[in-house]
Amino acid sequence: MKNLKIYAFADEASANVDRQIEAMQRNGLNGLEIRNVDGTNVSDISLGKAAEVREKLDANGLSVWSVGSPIGKTDIDGDFDADIEKFKHTLEIAHALNSENIRIFSFYIPHGKDAAEYKNKVIDRLGRFSEIAVGSGVTLCHENEKGIYGDTAERCLDILEALPEIKGIFDPANFVQCGVDTLKAWDMLGKYIKYMHIKDAMADGSVVPAGFGDGNVREIVRMYVENGGTAFTLEPHLAVFDGLSGLEREGEESKVKNFVYKSNDEAFDAACSALRKIMEEN
Repeated sequence: MKNLKIYAFADEASANVDRQIEAMQRNGLNGLEIRNVDGTNVSDISLGKAAEVREKLDANGLSVWSVGSPIGKTDIDGDFDADIEKFKHTLEIAHALNSENIRIFSFYIPHGKDAAEYKNKVIDRLGRFSEIAVGSGVTLCHENEKGIYGDTAERCLDILEALPEIKGIFDPANFVQCGVDTLKAWDMLGKYIKYMHIKDAMADGSVVPAGFGDGNVREIVRMYVENGGTAFTLEPHLAVFDGLSGLEREGEESKVKNFVYKSNDEAFDAACSALRKIMEEN
């Protein structure tokens, strides 16, 4: 596999940007899907801090592929005006970092409620984000995530068909954790996918290195590349890293029990090695 680009949530190696850069260079990666910056969520940093980060990345031959924002990872019945303001700032951050993508979500659905009841509201709110981004040069990319409207392939398709300007991110582990057959999901969504998150999981929800779980990562990577796909973001989740608890919905806990590493750096390197092995096999 040639001409492929590997980015990473390098905050899984360290919260510190300088150490994130070290981890990416150590593993020969192309850059970041930036999520946490020296302990602060990327959507909350200042434009000055973003300029500082970009200067460091430029000096080390690295780039920001996507802003791994938490936009849309809020309650569907929550304060949408606040969501809009955060989104506008995140768009400014993307420009400051020279990122061509922003990762978004499709809102948490109230517990016990039928997600189908919220389809129109979800599409309306995502459509508002899309309208704001028009002409910005930044693509909004929706990730399938546990507990949000788009946590099944069918509901992801609802979004991607209704809002063709929004592209898809395919995360095999998240689908596994939602009881979704990843091969069927790929058949449904493959043509809408801009890039992949490389994360794998077992049927019990435990996160494992790519290729060791039930996400059919090898097959999907092959099909993605055959479709012309070139970009991957590593999201290992192989060890509890600084800031993980702040990314989860209240009452949820990441399952990382099956593969335990001595340090976040070791876990990050293991995830990189697992993806490289899959690429070599293909």
